[in-house]
Amino acid sequence: MPADLRSDTVTKPTPAMRRAMAEAEVGDDQYGEDPTVRRLEEAFAERLGKEAALFVPSGTMANQVALRVLTRPGDAVIGGARQHIVAYEDGAGPLNAGVIFLTVPDDDGTLDPQAVALAAQGHLAHLPRATLLAIEDTHMAAGGAPWPLERLRAVGQAAGAASLAVHLDGARLWHAEVATGIDVSVLAEAATTVTCCLSKGLAAPVGSVLAGSAETMAGARRERHRLGGAMRQAGVLAAAGLVALDQMVGRLADDHARATRLAEAVAQRWPDIGFDAAAVRTNVVIFRPPDAAGLLAHLDSEGVRAGLVAPGTVRLVTHADVDDAGIDLAVKTLQTAPV
Repeated sequence: MPADLRSDTVTKPTPAMRRAMAEAEVGDDQYGEDPTVRRLEEAFAERLGKEAALFVPSGTMANQVALRVLTRPGDAVIGGARQHIVAYEDGAGPLNAGVIFLTVPDDDGTLDPQAVALAAQGHLAHLPRATLLAIEDTHMAAGGAPWPLERLRAVGQAAGAASLAVHLDGARLWHAEVATGIDVSVLAEAATTVTCCLSKGLAAPVGSVLAGSAETMAGARRERHRLGGAMRQAGVLAAAGLVALDQMVGRLADDHARATRLAEAVAQRWPDIGFDAAAVRTNVVIFRPPDAAGLLAHLDSEGVRAGLVAPGTVRLVTHADVDDAGIDLAVKTLQTAPV
């Protein structure tokens, strides 16, 4: 059967999700009257160790809401040069929040606490004053790398010492939890706000959730409205999110194991491109083959879909809708790819 490895957002809702959506109790969420949305927000906040949460249509909107509620126009946001909020949101941060990004290296997916501390002093040299640190766990562009807890805590301490709020883009934070064995509430302990995606890996059809203090989430609800994200009978969507939290997190280990198989096939086919298969710990495999366009065409001809995340950079992402047979097909196709 074909294997669509472009993203873990291409999944279809599970039968349990479809049943929950059809039977969801609903109300007007903009008035705070949708009971299913409230249950999702309460469940998410509890799991992340935060006071309150807000259901939003997408991870990008969650990040943009966080920027708007935690900064003012003209502020600087410190973040990794390849983070989603910096590089993959079509310039939304400067447009929506009026912020400027001060980027630091994130080659391995993490940030150096000393680099963060130095960037936070930029206003002393007439750079914009930084008020927020943004981090991403897992870090997509670094091959889905999860942060070591010690580094997370060190960066959080550097942010605290510089009086920076912290936004954790945890679109795939569940993958970090499964890969490291560390509870998401611990991974998010330094975060002022944290977002997780329900449709990346967890197979829900729509939505992310943003969490933080009750006061911050009250402001976030207002910013969601300003961005056009207010929803009405959204319980039909939140119901799938509840199923995702309950049933889909534990199975992410299967996706990680399948990604390891893909990574090993890549390393075997192209041993000289500097790709380290052992570094793949979650569900994202990113590499630069000699001919990316040719590889994509070859994969597509055999029923395997993949994509680019930068010029010449191929990404393969495992998820619930690609089983072992699909991975077998992908591995076989990689093994016969032109070198």
